[in-house]
Order: sequence, then C-alpha cells, then structure tokens
Amino acid sequence: MIRNIIFDIGNVLTDFRWKEFLEEKGFSGEKLERIARASVLSPVWSELDRGKWTFEQVLEGFVRNDPEMEEEFHRAYDDMRGIVVIRDYAVEWVRELKKKGFGVYYLSNFSEKIERECRDGLAFLPEMDGGILSHRDKLIKPDPAIYALLLERFGLRAEECVFLDDTPVNIEAGRKLGIQGIVFQTREQAVRELREMGLEV
Repeated sequence: MIRNIIFDIGNVLTDFRWKEFLEEKGFSGEKLERIARASVLSPVWSELDRGKWTFEQVLEGFVRNDPEMEEEFHRAYDDMRGIVVIRDYAVEWVRELKKKGFGVYYLSNFSEKIERECRDGLAFLPEMDGGILSHRDKLIKPDPAIYALLLERFGLRAEECVFLDDTPVNIEAGRKLGIQGIVFQTREQAVRELREMGLEV
C-alpha cells in the first residue's frame, strides 16, 4: 500500500523558468543560446546542484565552456531571484494529500544559491514531512544513494512510496530501489495515474 508521496520540485511544484529568466535579464537570440549551452544545459549545472563546488567555481566552469561570455554569466547568475517560481496549486495540493493521510516528502536536485534566493518559490516546504535538497547532502539524482538516504532518514519503506518527477531517468532510478514512480507532466495527469494505482487522492 502506498503511504507516502515524494515530489520532485522543479517543473512539478515550481516552474524552473531559466529561459524566461535569461530573457528578463536582457538576453535573446544567439547570446541566450550560448549562455544556456554553457551553463544550465551543461554538466556544470549539476555541480551547482551537487553543492561540492562554490558558486565561484561553478561560474568558472561556465566560463571554461564559453570564455567570451564571462561578463554575461555574471550578469545572468549573480542574482537568481525569479529563476524558480511556485506553481499556484503547490501548497494546496500538499495540504490536500496530508489531510488524506499521506506522508509527503521532497527529493530534488537543488542548489544552495537558488534555495536562498528563491525562498518565496518554496512556500510548500514547511507543509511537507521532510525531504532532501541535493546540495545539502552533496548527492544528486539519479544516484541511487540519494534515494536510499531519503528512505533511511525518514524511516520510509520503498514499496510504500511513489515518486513524482518530470525526468524519466530519475523515476527509473527510484524504481530500481522499489519506489513506484510517475513521470510528471501535469497535476491532472499525475492525479489520474495515482488514482489508477488505487490511491484516494
């Protein structure tokens, strides 16, 4: 029986709106594409989420990817307010699930800088029973260790959990540990699939 629902955060409970964010910083066209390729779309971004590198080291990684864009990287990322924005249903949905008796947790690749600067986008966190933001434990999905840590830390049984994440590889990693999963597209689709699993959500 499923007793616990685990949420990814980005593009599930929030919008990770990196393209709009860069546009609001005044970037467009080829310049925006170059910034994105060297930063948010590059493996260096995972190190931001992993939390082992300082922000300065991450910026240096972006610059190594595209040295001509150093000034633009600073202009884009020195202040990340607005890159993550809460979805209007997030707090209400968490509260509904709690009222129905489910444990509600989070498991997200998330950087310290974005957590600090986009705190208003994370208003649902105090409503939840706990979870893991990757930078705090220096692990990122889909490393099996981050799933195992979540289960151990909160005394959860894998077979009693379902994980909602918008990235299929992250769902598959959880399934290998016995956690059921739903590839998230919309709230309506996720609720439908949860009900198809027999859950009263």
